[in-house]
Amino acid sequence: MSIEVYLSEEKIQNRVNELAEQINKDYAGKELFVLGVLQGSFVFCADLIRKINVPVEIDFISASSYGAGTVSSGEVKISYDLTREIKDKHVLIVEDIVDTGLTLNKLMKHLEKKNPASMKLASLLFNPAKLEHKVDIDYLAFEIEDKFVIGYGLDYDGKYRELPYVGIYSND
Repeated sequence: MSIEVYLSEEKIQNRVNELAEQINKDYAGKELFVLGVLQGSFVFCADLIRKINVPVEIDFISASSYGAGTVSSGEVKISYDLTREIKDKHVLIVEDIVDTGLTLNKLMKHLEKKNPASMKLASLLFNPAKLEHKVDIDYLAFEIEDKFVIGYGLDYDGKYRELPYVGIYSND
C-alpha cells in the first residue's frame, strides 16, 4: 500500500479561499443553508464555512454508494437525513467528490421535494471519467484524473480522512 500526494494542503486551502470568495459574492445579502454530505465532506465543509462571510446555517446528510470498497456499489443509501427545514432557503450542498453522479442525483431529487428557494452544489473533487449521471457543479475545487483518492475527508474503508492533503491510494 502506498499514498502519493496528489493535491497539497496549500493548494487545497488556496482553492477553498477562492471558492468562498465566489460564494460570498453570489450570496451577498442572503442567508445560506450549508448542507454537508457525510462523511467525506466534513473537512472541506468546515474549511469552507469558516471563509464564508454571509449568515450560515448548517446541517448534514449522509448518503453513499461506496460502503467499504473502492468502486461504487450502484445503490445509494441515505442513512442520515436533515434535522432542519430547508423550505424557502438557499441551500448549498457540500460534497467531497462527484464521480458517477449517482449519489448526488438521488440526493438532489430527495432535497428538491423539500422546496428550497435555490440549491447549488460545491464539490471538492470531480472525476469526469466515471460520470454516468449528469450533475451540475456550481463551485468546483478540482477536476481530477481517474484515481482512487484519499485524505482531506476522503477515506478508504474509514481510514485516511485525517490527512491534510488529497493523496492517490494504491495497493502497490
